[in-house]
Amino acid sequence: MSEKTQVIVVGGGASGLMAAIQAAENGAAVTVLEQNETPGRKICVTGNGRCNLTNRDMRAEIFRGRQPEFAAGILQQFSLQDTLTFFEKLGVALTDRKGWLYPRSNQAKCIPELLLLKARSLKVKIKTRESVESVFYENGCWKVQTSGWTYEGNKVILANGSSASQVPGSDGSGYEIASQLGHRIIKPLPALTGLRCKGNAFSAWAGVRTDAEVTLLLDETETVKESGEVQLTDYGISGIPIFQLSRYAIRALDGGKKVTLSVNFLPEYTKDTLQEYMKKRQELCPYQSEAELLLGLLPDKLIKMFRKQKGDLCQTITAYSLVVKGSSGFEQAQVCSGGVDTSQVSPETLESKLHKGLYFAGELLDIDGPCGGYNLQWAWSSGAVAGCHSAKEKL
Repeated sequence: MSEKTQVIVVGGGASGLMAAIQAAENGAAVTVLEQNETPGRKICVTGNGRCNLTNRDMRAEIFRGRQPEFAAGILQQFSLQDTLTFFEKLGVALTDRKGWLYPRSNQAKCIPELLLLKARSLKVKIKTRESVESVFYENGCWKVQTSGWTYEGNKVILANGSSASQVPGSDGSGYEIASQLGHRIIKPLPALTGLRCKGNAFSAWAGVRTDAEVTLLLDETETVKESGEVQLTDYGISGIPIFQLSRYAIRALDGGKKVTLSVNFLPEYTKDTLQEYMKKRQELCPYQSEAELLLGLLPDKLIKMFRKQKGDLCQTITAYSLVVKGSSGFEQAQVCSGGVDTSQVSPETLESKLHKGLYFAGELLDIDGPCGGYNLQWAWSSGAVAGCHSAKEKL
C-alpha cells in the first residue's frame, strides 16, 4: 500500500461525501462506494426538494436516541459554524427561513453536485453501482467486498444510511453489515412520517390542511405537544407537527403502548372559550344553525365531519381523539429512529469500540433529529468527525 492512509467510505450520501472530503483533506487516499448510479440522491429529496441544510438553533439536546447525549461531542467537533463555513467555501449561498437554512437557489440538487466537485478536486475515487456485500478485516487490512470487486484499505467508514426514503438503495443494508461485525442494532423504525389511525371515515377530510395543536398521549399520559399546519389524509394525519411526534408514537406502538392523539383544530381556543364564542355568535346570528356557526372558522370538510359527530361539539373540535395504529412505512419516512448502538462507538472519534479502523457516520447510528435540518446537520458533523479521525493514523 502507499504511504497515504487508505480510507474506504461505504455510502455516497450526505455523511459519506462529507466523510470522504474531510478524510481526503487530512491526507488520506479515499474511495467512495455508492450503490446508486449517482451519489447524493437522498439529499435531492430533502426539504421538499429544497434541502434544509441545517438550523440556527443547533442545541445538542434536540437530538434523540438511546443515548441522545452522544451527539453533543460530535456537534462540538464540527459545529453549526463549521458547517456554514464549509458550505460557504463550496460556494453555497444560504437563505434563512425562521432559522431553517436552505441554499439560495432552493434546489437541493446543487448540494450533492458541489460536494462531488469538491471530492473529485481532492482526488477522491467515486465508484458507483457498487453494492457492498460484506466488510471484514483480513491479513492486516480492511476488505470491502462488492459483487464485482474486493477493495482494500486501512480504514472503513460505514455511512450507508437507513431504510427510510423512497430513494433506491435506502435498504438498510448497513445494519446487516454492522450486525455481522458484532454491533448491536437498536430496532430501526420509521420517523418523521405520517401516522395511520383507526377509523374508516378519513376520506371525508382527506386533502384538508389546517393549523392545529396536537398532543401525543402514551397509555393515556400526555407526553409531547406540537403545533402548526397538519395535513389530513385518507389514512389519518400528517404534516410537520405529526412528523415531530411520530418517532415517539411509533416506538411506543412497537413497545405495546396505547398511542392516541388529541387534536385541537382551533388552537387559539380552549373548550370553554370556544363555547363562549359560539354563544355570542348565536346571539348575533340567531338564524345560523350550530354547524353554520362554524363557517369562517374551519374548512368545509371539517364542518361536515363534526356535524355528524355525537356529543359536545366544542369538545370534539378542541380535543378530537385519534387512535394511532401505525406509520406510513419506511418509504414515506424521512429518517429512521434506531440504528447502530452508540454505546459500542467512540463518542470522540466515531470509531467502533469492537474493531479498530472501523468508523460510523450519519443515519446508520442510533441518533435522529426532528424536522428543521437537524438530520442533515448530524450527517455533516458525524461524517466530518469520522472522516478526520479515519485519516489521522494507520492501523
